[in-house]
Amino acid sequence: MKAPAISIQRIYEGTGPDEAYKALVDRMWPRGLRRADLGLDEWARDIAPSAELCKWFGHVDERWDEFRKRYNAELAAPEQQARMSALLQAAGKRPLTLLYGARNTEHNQAVALREALLAHARKGGGRAA
Repeated sequence: MKAPAISIQRIYEGTGPDEAYKALVDRMWPRGLRRADLGLDEWARDIAPSAELCKWFGHVDERWDEFRKRYNAELAAPEQQARMSALLQAAGKRPLTLLYGARNTEHNQAVALREALLAHARKGGGRAA
């Protein structure tokens, strides 16, 4: 199976290419932005890390590795596996852009989710080649 094209983009810096399937992967709506202005295909808030995990992480770089482990544990739940498959299927053959609001562009849930989605697709979850 060919790996899906998945990119990440900070929503305050745009929403990525027009042809991409655009999914906001934050649990909370980003401040100061209106839905009508963004052209999103989906707000996938249920695939975001739990509120408790986000609060614990607090975007502290030293917690990044542990955050990824804990978030991956959340994503291993059957309902989250189904959500990852559904997100990949919704994108179809289009590139997928994961949008997030965090200021930290290297250590955020979209980075971790992209890794998890790519691994999920390699295992056969999600879209067909």
